[in-house]
Amino acid sequence: MIAIHKNTSEDLFHYRWIKYCQQNSIAYKLVDCYANDIIEQLKGCSALMWHYHQSNSKDIVMAKSLLFSLEQCGVKVFPNYNTAWHFDDKVGQKYLFEQLGFEAVQTWVFYEKQTALQWAKQQQFPKVFKLRGGAGSQNVKLVRSLGEAQRMIKTAFGSGFKAYDAWGSFKERIRRWGIGKAELKDIAKGFIRLFIPPRYSKVMGREINYILFQDFIPNNDSDTRIIVIDHKAFALKRMVRKNDFRASGSGIFAYERSVFGERCVKMSFEYTQKLNAQCVAYDYIFDEQNNPLLVEISYGFANKVYDPCTGYWDENLNWYEGSFDPYGWMIDLMLKDGE
Repeated sequence: MIAIHKNTSEDLFHYRWIKYCQQNSIAYKLVDCYANDIIEQLKGCSALMWHYHQSNSKDIVMAKSLLFSLEQCGVKVFPNYNTAWHFDDKVGQKYLFEQLGFEAVQTWVFYEKQTALQWAKQQQFPKVFKLRGGAGSQNVKLVRSLGEAQRMIKTAFGSGFKAYDAWGSFKERIRRWGIGKAELKDIAKGFIRLFIPPRYSKVMGREINYILFQDFIPNNDSDTRIIVIDHKAFALKRMVRKNDFRASGSGIFAYERSVFGERCVKMSFEYTQKLNAQCVAYDYIFDEQNNPLLVEISYGFANKVYDPCTGYWDENLNWYEGSFDPYGWMIDLMLKDGE
């Protein structure tokens, strides 16, 4: 029997998992991972599946602790350690990509103020500043000059940065409303958060005593996301915002097979094998020679956005036209012996 953490958000995977189990007569049990007796609830279950979220204050505190403890004791979990230890951690991903030899955007991380300031004097700008966490391009800024970089470095090793950018989030909600991707209630919620930040930002505290920069790769009007699950891959192209360089969270997508180069698909299969991961979403941009460069990875994604995908590839890059169920692929992974 598969245990599935019950949740209320339709943006998460759980209700797709439940639907697949019901349609295929797969035994499942809804559990509450926040409950003190969760270990007792899991008795009789062979696996636990939980789409935890980086913006849920409780998930931040305990999700990895529970999942990885169970995995160490022989319980199959989704996501497992290899899939999720680096989730929402761009610092960890820098080291991982470099060690595994992934073709990625060059990233620098500093833990000493003077070392960072000295580095900045030797660079050409712009560069991209990021905090270690954040989705939908939150906490991502273009640093256009040495002076701006120096100010950000001093802040990083002084008061630090808030984990939630309230003003940036408010402006993004207005932008999304302008293109029909948000409602007025979303703007109102963003306005309230100018004064009352979300609870998860209080849990995370301030980002301090490190700073991360990446190379800025110009002339990209989009990024390419490839998601690999159980030896199959599907794709989404995300267009950049107007007068901006950021694609993640833009709400503007392309799905047709013709817009994707299969180099990224092939690389993603190879990287997933090296990571030994269950599910990985890879974000790529392209350099001036049109070579794909990996920006970051994640195990989770907003499911409704991918429903219009027109097909998927297998590891031999054969294309299968038509609708598919990647959430069922996740369930199938849990049912396989020896995984």
